[in-house]
Amino acid sequence: MSQPAFDGDPQVNPPPERFNAAAHLLALNAERGAVLAYVDDTQRLTYGELAERVRRCAAGLLALGLRREERVLMAMHDSVDFPVAFLGALYAGLVPVPVNTLLTADDYAYMLEHSAARALLVSAPLWPTLQAASKSHASIPVIVSGAGAAPAGTRAFASLLEAAPLANAADTRADDFGFWLYSSGSTGRPKAAVHTHANLYWTAALYGTPILGLRPGDVCFSAAKLFFAYGLGNALTFPLSVGATVVLMAERPTPAAVFKRWVEQRVSVFFGAPTGYAGMLASPDLPPRASVKLRLCSSAGEALPREIGERFTAHYGCEIVDGLGSTEMLHIFLSNRPGQVRYGSTGRVVPGYRLRLLTEDGTEAAAGEIGDLYVSGPSSALMYWGQRDKSRATFQGEWTKTGDKYSVDEHGCYVYAGRSDDMLKVSGIYVSPFEVEATLMQHPAVLESAVIGVADADGLTKTKAYVVRKPGQQVDEDELKAFVKERLAAYKYPRTIEFIDELPKTATGKIQRFRLRERSAP
Repeated sequence: MSQPAFDGDPQVNPPPERFNAAAHLLALNAERGAVLAYVDDTQRLTYGELAERVRRCAAGLLALGLRREERVLMAMHDSVDFPVAFLGALYAGLVPVPVNTLLTADDYAYMLEHSAARALLVSAPLWPTLQAASKSHASIPVIVSGAGAAPAGTRAFASLLEAAPLANAADTRADDFGFWLYSSGSTGRPKAAVHTHANLYWTAALYGTPILGLRPGDVCFSAAKLFFAYGLGNALTFPLSVGATVVLMAERPTPAAVFKRWVEQRVSVFFGAPTGYAGMLASPDLPPRASVKLRLCSSAGEALPREIGERFTAHYGCEIVDGLGSTEMLHIFLSNRPGQVRYGSTGRVVPGYRLRLLTEDGTEAAAGEIGDLYVSGPSSALMYWGQRDKSRATFQGEWTKTGDKYSVDEHGCYVYAGRSDDMLKVSGIYVSPFEVEATLMQHPAVLESAVIGVADADGLTKTKAYVVRKPGQQVDEDELKAFVKERLAAYKYPRTIEFIDELPKTATGKIQRFRLRERSAP
């Protein structure tokens, strides 16, 4: 099933051929010098101060001897130094490469080698790990962000800002290499999606402003970190496109940490993931509606279960707008709309993008039929760096293969069925693990669940569920099986259920089902 390019003409002009993403965002806020742009755990930065630091950072990086399009690896926690470094590199015509801050020294060593980075920017708490990773790259400059003196052999991030501001941004083109984002690497070494300067423009112009409706005066806070494609849009591109204020937090987004920012910073727009929302709703410290100022919430990373969305809205009177994006497309291209949310679905195509659902034989899926989702739109990455075969498999002409399976319901909304690699065929019929998981989570004692396929003694696939109970709640296997049987077709219920304290997840909150499959292997 194909969807038209627009469900209403977005009337968005493309960026000019000569375009620098950092210069564009600074120019949009040239008259907002006194407006608060960022507040982190220790600092506050106005738009005027942000512009000054970005230009100084750009000059400081060039003073290190870096040249056009050379890579700058960024292993940095969420603080005001992150947007300064990211935008500074773009402004200078360099290529920032933000990376996950929860990786091992081996992972970082691979990324340093693969990216051929010519400089390393790192938050002070991460330096011991990066130091071990960078032993074979001793010739590249290391810049450390954080309070106190820089470790021996490194430079303080503040030293970059001592340079005189770079007067003019690099004369880049809209389609020039802008930045890289590494995938999670859940099935092997992470892949580096190469994005252009224009891609930042497109995600804000097609989604952040017209769909989410961000505006000046909003206070935005993203639980997803800036190194993640979702977080980069939430906490940098989208709010800076409209002159909003952003709250940054270096620590893990636990319910307590999130609640603290909601209340103290009067957050109006929050960006989270389904696992985070589930944890917050289960917390005894969930703030009352009167103590927060939320007007809109966003969810991505995994499909949002209906039960979580409905409970959150009942408590706060605030919708969670669920959407689907990817590292390859940079941000969300399929989404619900504020005021038109249909919980249990991922909504409709974002104007400016096109979608296709194809069956296993390559034909268009019929209404209600599950198919592989493909997307076409202007924010697609150019390729995976140095991985031609994987690039060809994912970037197929104007279409990008998402790896997700969906169907379209009677309302024209897309309903998630699961990742292509996670779909189960039981008795010759496809079973969506997400559908079973969402049903399990309707039980009042269930916090989270994950469903996989395991082979029985005859080699046939049977469904198995891993379930995390809510604190203080009890439920047994037979009760949950009966609960699912009452709500789904008989062949879909999990044949075995194992209770577990915590589901394995990536740093961005996605459940790592492959680890559960390893756990269940004989």
